Amino acid sequence: MSEVKLAAGIRSEFGKGAARRVRRENKVPGVLYGHGSDPVHITLPGHELLLALRTPNVLISLDIEGRTELAIPKSVQRDAIKGFLEHVDLLIVKRGEKVNVEIPVHTEGELAPGAYLVEHVLNALPVEAEATHIPESVTVSIAGLEAGDSILAKDVPLPSGTTLAVEDDTVVLQVLAAQAEEPTAEGAEGEAEETAEV
Repeated sequence: MSEVKLAAGIRSEFGKGAARRVRRENKVPGVLYGHGSDPVHITLPGHELLLALRTPNVLISLDIEGRTELAIPKSVQRDAIKGFLEHVDLLIVKRGEKVNVEIPVHTEGELAPGAYLVEHVLNALPVEAEATHIPESVTVSIAGLEAGDSILAKDVPLPSGTTLAVEDDTVVLQVLAAQAEEPTAEGAEGEAEETAEV
């Protein structure tokens, strides 16, 4: 798992106006909390943070005016239209401690021949992992699966030191038969009635 170093500044101004000023400087307002300490309001470099957040559950080493803290992102707010970062909540972690996170689930292989679809019931799998060794993702094989087959949480291969944070029999993904779109009889009747009225 990659560790990204970012320099953070302490934020003393709050509110929408202050947050806008921070963003105009290409920085992102954030809050750092955890381990029983008071929340620390910080600013982070916008571009570097955006690049770091491309990795799910990235481990961030923060240099806060000479003090170093390790953190993982817990909540990221983006502008709904433009996609830029508006705010980030970071959770303080310590080396060696276990944290609960969600990791993306990827698939590999081809389904059995036929018109089948894979439904991701969980796009991300809740797991417990050591804070500095959080897996970026997990991959499951869907080779040969057909309608009615499913993959449960206990079927997902996890790296050493990572354990499930959900029940073993939680459905992660399932295979469905593709439904062919057919005009309904009701729709056809409605059209006939409209024609009769004209």
